[in-house]
Parts: sequence; C-alpha cells; structure tokens
Amino acid sequence: MTTGGPERGPGPLMRLRLRVEQDIFVVRQLGREVAREVGLERQDQTRLATALSEVGRVVLAEGADADVTFTIRQDGVFTALRVAVEGPPRGDHGRLREELGHVGRLVDKMEVEDGGTGTVVWMARRLPASAQRLTPERMEEIRAGLSRHVPSSPADELHVQNEQLIAALDEVRSQRDDLARLNAELEETNRGVMALYHQLSEELEETNRGVVALYAELDEKSEQLAAASEAKSRFLANVSHELRAPVTAVIGLSRLLGDEGSDPLTVEQHRQVDLIRGSARDLLSLVNDLLDLAKAEAGRIEPNWEQVDLRAVFGQLRGTLRPLATRPEVDFRIDEPAVASMRSDEVLLARVLRNLLTNALKFTAEGEVRLSVREAGSDVEFTVADTGTGIPDELHERVFEEFYQVPGSKALSGKGTGLGLPYARRLAAILGGALRVDSAFGEGSTFTLRLPVS
Repeated sequence: MTTGGPERGPGPLMRLRLRVEQDIFVVRQLGREVAREVGLERQDQTRLATALSEVGRVVLAEGADADVTFTIRQDGVFTALRVAVEGPPRGDHGRLREELGHVGRLVDKMEVEDGGTGTVVWMARRLPASAQRLTPERMEEIRAGLSRHVPSSPADELHVQNEQLIAALDEVRSQRDDLARLNAELEETNRGVMALYHQLSEELEETNRGVVALYAELDEKSEQLAAASEAKSRFLANVSHELRAPVTAVIGLSRLLGDEGSDPLTVEQHRQVDLIRGSARDLLSLVNDLLDLAKAEAGRIEPNWEQVDLRAVFGQLRGTLRPLATRPEVDFRIDEPAVASMRSDEVLLARVLRNLLTNALKFTAEGEVRLSVREAGSDVEFTVADTGTGIPDELHERVFEEFYQVPGSKALSGKGTGLGLPYARRLAAILGGALRVDSAFGEGSTFTLRLPVS
C-alpha cells in the first residue's frame, strides 16, 4: 500500500492506494483515524471504517489496484467527509450497487458512478455541528497528522475491531434490556389504563342510568306541572266566570238602593251602600283580570291580525284614560304616533297599552305619564314612561309574577291586584313581541313593548 504526501490548500486530506488484501486493514485504520480527526463520534467512526473496508474488499476482488481519496466537501448547508474508492472500469454498475447495498446503510450517501479512468464508489458522512467549520489551519494539521500515521499490524486491527464489536454488542444488550424494561412498564401502564377504562366505563354507564332516570323524572314533573297549570287556569276561568254574575248583581242592587226612585236612605245607609258598591267593583275588576289571565295561559286567545291605525288607538286611549288622570300634579301625555300603522290585533294591543298606562297612573304622584311609539329596526317599540315610585333592580322580573307587588308601594288610586303586568306580558308574547321594564327605585319606570311590524 502506498500513501500520498500531505496535501496543500483546499485539496483532499489524504490519498492512498490499495494493492493487496492486507491493505484493507490499513485503509480501515486510516478511515477511522480521518473520521476521528474531522470530529465524527465514535460510532460514526466505526461505521465509516467498516463501510470503507467493505468497499475496498469488493473492489480488490476484481484483481486490480484501487485509489482511496479522503475529502471535506460542502453538502448543501452541511459539511461532509467524502471518501472515494476508484477501481478498474466496470460496466455492471447496477450489480455493484446491489452488492454494496448493505454498505449504504452505514453512511449518509453512497453512489457508484463512472470516473472516466475507472469505476468510482464514493461515500459521504455529514459532520456534526461542532465540526462544521474546519479552518485551513486545522486542515493542514489534520493532513500533517495523517502523514505521520504508522499503520498497525492486521492482528492489532483485528483486536481493535473485536473491541468495537464487543462494545457494540454491549450497547445492543443494554438497549435490549432497556427495551424489555420499557415493554414491562408499557404493559403495566396498559393494564392500568384498561382498569381505568373499565372503571370509567362503569361510572359512565352508572351516570347515564342516573341521567336517564333524571330525565324520566323531569318528564314526569313536567307533565305534572303542565297538568297543574292547566287545572289552575281551568279553576281560575270557572271561578271567575261563576263570580261575575253574583258580583254584577251586587253592583246592580247597590245602585238600585241608592237610586232616587227607591226608598230614602239615611246618611249612614248611603255610606254603607257606597262601600258595598265600591268593594263589589274592586272584586269584579279582580274577577275580570283572573278570567283574562286564565284565557291567556290556556292559549285560548287567538289574535285577529289586521292593519291597525295607531292614531286611532292612541286617540281612544287618550279619551278613555283622561278621566283617570285627575291629579293636577301629573301631566298625562299620549304623543302622536311616529308610526302610522302596523299589522297586529287592535284589541289586544290596546289592552296592553291601557294596562301599562293605568298601572303608571296608579303609582305616580307627580311629574308625568307618557306614551310614545317609534321604529326600532324591523320592529316597533311602544314606551310608557312615568316618574312614579320606581322599582328596585332586583325586582324587575318579579313584577311580572302573578299577584306580586313591590314591597312598600301603594297605589294612589284604586287597588292593585298584581295581575295586570303578568297579563300584559302574556298578551305581548301572543302578539309575537316582548315586554320589559327599566326602572330605578325612586326615579320612575319605563315599560317598553317591542312588536314586529308585520
């Protein structure tokens, strides 16, 4: 085997020639030494040396010399150690690639190509990041060290190779033990996962049974609630209907007793008859409210959809409610409607607005009660605003509950039953809209009825 002298400049690190089979041991040693000098790790050194000795063996089998060249080259963004083995020309490159197929697994790249004067088998191994930058000075040092390298005997190389093999076997055994340990841990984990899965499945099944039972109970309660609501509505309707006749009779009889054509009554008798008539009127109002509410809850109110002239509705409300605004401290105002007409039920709409205005007049001592209407996108908003006692924030929704009245509030005229606002909200829903309140205690209230235009 002959080796070339130290190279100068950016050329190859070293060149050498394979002549006999013993040279394979030398090229293996030099391959490992070059790999070490350029910064490859120990395992990569062994891989490159093994690949180089196998290629040298195959090329020498052709019975001719082979040249080996070690070079540092740029491979894209990486720096790689490239080793080329050039032997005699061969026309069957495909067969040679197949014969060296197992060698390609030891390096990053391996190719068989025609080098002009012979067949070239070259291999490349990328250098680690720590060895990416090899300065010219460092390259000269490596060349000088390689030129002074004294090859050991084949027996020594065989000893090194055996040590590498023993180290590789130890590493394989260690990896096998680690793999067995990991498999045992994985198996234990799988058993735990399966146990947890079965536990969760049982708990989920139990939860599902509970949810199904709860839904069944809720369905039963809903049916009971619907039946109770229907029974309440039917009871209210029947009782209200039965009470109207005797209450109306009481009002009629009290009017006859106080008529001038009847026998004269004493002053005390007049006072008592007036009390009877006033109580009967209050009772009749309550009975009528209960009957209307029962009809609304039972769904027996069907809107009569038609084009409603809001000016006529506002005029009617102005005329019928003006007598109730008897206190001079209260300015009762019904503005001219900004919306001329809309599709709705005139009777139900008038009932809602009359209810809201009556309620406002009852609880307003001074200031104003005002009704107005405006467009709100594709809807219409009716607003009844007053300067009355107001409603605390936490009670805004409770005023729409049946028979509920704000604590401390006292009607200035008539008596409140707590049914007017719930009835008004139900009528608003029947008309396809909603009723809400904005109020602060002591600052008045604003009730807003929002209805679709058509």
